[in-house]
Amino acid sequence: MRHSRLLPLIIATALFMENTDSTVISTSLPMIAQDLGTDPIALKLALTSYLVSLAIFIPISGWVADKYGARTIFTAAIGVFMAGSLACAAANSLEGFVLARFVQGAGGAMMVPVGRLVLLRSVPRSEVVQALATLTIPALVGPIVGPPLGGFITEYFHWRWIFFINIPIGILGIIMATIFVPNVREDDTPPLDVTGFLLTGVGFALLMLGFASGGRHLIPAEISAGCVAIGTVSLVFYVFHARRTPYPVLHLNLLKVPTFRVSVLGGSLFRIGVGAIPFLLPLMLQVGFGLSPLASGSLTFIAAVGALFMKTMAKRILERTGFRRLLIVNAFIGAGFIAANGFFSPETPHWLIMIILLVGGCFRSLQFTSLNAIGYAEISNREMSYATSLSSALQQVSLSIGVAFGAFVVEAAAGLDGNPDITAADFGPAFWAVAIVSALSGFVFASLSPTAGAEMSGHRIVKDRPPSSGLGDGMSGR
Repeated sequence: MRHSRLLPLIIATALFMENTDSTVISTSLPMIAQDLGTDPIALKLALTSYLVSLAIFIPISGWVADKYGARTIFTAAIGVFMAGSLACAAANSLEGFVLARFVQGAGGAMMVPVGRLVLLRSVPRSEVVQALATLTIPALVGPIVGPPLGGFITEYFHWRWIFFINIPIGILGIIMATIFVPNVREDDTPPLDVTGFLLTGVGFALLMLGFASGGRHLIPAEISAGCVAIGTVSLVFYVFHARRTPYPVLHLNLLKVPTFRVSVLGGSLFRIGVGAIPFLLPLMLQVGFGLSPLASGSLTFIAAVGALFMKTMAKRILERTGFRRLLIVNAFIGAGFIAANGFFSPETPHWLIMIILLVGGCFRSLQFTSLNAIGYAEISNREMSYATSLSSALQQVSLSIGVAFGAFVVEAAAGLDGNPDITAADFGPAFWAVAIVSALSGFVFASLSPTAGAEMSGHRIVKDRPPSSGLGDGMSGR
């Protein structure tokens, strides 16, 4: 493909916009809560509403891309994301802000998965790891500039201005995608599974709404519990529906593929801990430690610097270790750095906080690069859109659970202390709890074959193995 080298950079525009937006919002949460007249913890709904929207619409992202063309959907999704950004800037209540974030999520649901689908279908398998790393490098610039920029705008201007950052970036992305991104589509697209779409949409939305709305505010506990129950039942019905439907909206049979199954299950556990960080850390620094938005953002951005640095080394590390060893060891290391956040106090030197966040960002980045690659090691091009839809939907669910679980532990810790307000001491238990969940992923990764994804990683255990080993095409030795 003539413009294949440009594809990762163009698609990274969407990731850059989405990641900048999420990190800017995280830094500005306390000021947004103050302006909207609500509790900062209540703004977990602003984060989870976005993830709810992603989980609802991601399952059909592959289908609409196959049906109407990847470039068409990709550019339209950027437009929807920009509209949601403008609605966020105009919001005057918690309900309006949550709804605007939902609209943003509808755009993000098509924007990033469809962009990744174009990339996965356009590069050779031997170049997937490098292409995904290249895709993510420009996108990681967003989390680097997002926290200090969001803090600066919030402190010296107004938080509403942070959402206008997306507009020029989105316009550039639409122009570049229109020129260079191929309008990849399938000629024999099956009919849309409307029943499955409704079941998964209701299931994910109510399940995550129930988790996110629990606590000492927002809606009564009985309604939250009812949302969780109905959402769970809806997803259970979908499992039975998918078995009887020739073209389900989420292809659960892909979980029979060993590398994909381990990537999804282990990755979901690891992401629960990681998903809580953007919510817990800025709140701890600002509400708990009393830092300004700018001071908070000037600390938290360093994690993205570590992530960016590690992207340049991921391929070489995988060549030496292979996927299995790296994912197991790195799961425990990454969880350890998540737990380390819980030991911060107002007296902790800022240079020490930055070092821990920097190194932790390195290890989390390495884990995600590996997970995003190994998950598609045994997936055919025809199944790629289904795999990206299922994987992306479950990723958003796990991130949302991380936010809700972290907020729940903070509130529980405050309740045990008898404090009406959240204090710095309430955040430690939350970080430690989500870190334990992330560490559990290491045991899931242990089920991988030592040669899993060897063609992608280039691990020498396969290079040195004699031809009679029966590895076939050199993938994972199923």
